[in-house]
Amino acid sequence: MVEPAALATLEDSPRMKTNTVRSHDNASVHDERGEAARSRFIKLSLASLRFGPGLILVILVLTLGLCSQYFFTARNLGNVLAQTAAIAVLAMGQHLVILTRGIDLSVGSVLALSSVVGALVYRQVHSGTLIIAVMIGTGLAVGFVNGFVYVWGRLPHPFIITLATLSIARGLALELAGGAAIPGMPDIILFLGGGSIGGVPASALAACAVALALAGMTRWLVWGRWIYSVGGNPDAARRTGIPTKGVLLSVYMISGAAAGIGAVLTSGRTAAGSPLFGNLAELDSIAAVIIGGASFLGGRGHIGHALIGALMIGIIRNALNLLNVDIFFQLIVIGVIIVLAVEADVLRGRLEARFRVLQSLGVK
Repeated sequence: MVEPAALATLEDSPRMKTNTVRSHDNASVHDERGEAARSRFIKLSLASLRFGPGLILVILVLTLGLCSQYFFTARNLGNVLAQTAAIAVLAMGQHLVILTRGIDLSVGSVLALSSVVGALVYRQVHSGTLIIAVMIGTGLAVGFVNGFVYVWGRLPHPFIITLATLSIARGLALELAGGAAIPGMPDIILFLGGGSIGGVPASALAACAVALALAGMTRWLVWGRWIYSVGGNPDAARRTGIPTKGVLLSVYMISGAAAGIGAVLTSGRTAAGSPLFGNLAELDSIAAVIIGGASFLGGRGHIGHALIGALMIGIIRNALNLLNVDIFFQLIVIGVIIVLAVEADVLRGRLEARFRVLQSLGVK
């Protein structure tokens, strides 16, 4: 047996101390390497989630091109862009609302009401510019009501007022139109909805113009930074002096205006205004934003997310039609995609939280 005194002497020896230090160093190096590997994995996962919708869109287009010989025809691609344009415009307005942690359920009904009001005015005045202004103005008015009641009425969530205006706007449209479509639209609206420039649908070009305008506003204007601040941390934005009420009012007005623009494009395709336009379009617009990669948590996303999501919805529906898939099954597919997109957003939030912890520990 080793005597206690001898054991203490042995533990205090230089060789034993050196081995102990080396073992601790090796364990520390191993832990650091493990954390660094986890950090790299999280970075890669975040990048995949961030660019995933765009990559999925590319893969989807290539796959469908192989599955159907008609998909890449000029006529079919033109139809996809034309059918997607109105939803894309609605989604861009919805995107700004979602950036502020809100939601606008009224956009489909506002689209219908705007088209009906435009058709009724066209019966009295044949100015295309005036009709477009009336349609967009109708959307702005409903958007103002949504924002004003939500902010100054101190409602707990915009779901309440936009659900109410969904019903009110649809009811007004049905009442004003007598429950039937009203034929007739000026030439400029017919061109915007059904014309083309160089083989590209004019409606798609109009949607691109809206996208460029909103992207520029959110990127280069102080107002755009305010939107992200209000969505990211409303309390902090209020304490720093950002006019949160005005910001919230503005995004709902823009969402309403986007519905008015959607009415112009839809009425131009059908040469009429109808109280039945925009049925379930609010769900398509929300789905496009979420599928495109934006977050319901607010403060994160860009206009490109809305465009990507709208294109994905339009392409999926077009492909299922080309493949003779039942229309009811299309609803199931869109619903499943929405669930997957929301789960991806939840996963991204968890990974970002974990990544911030690793960064605070100095792991790169």
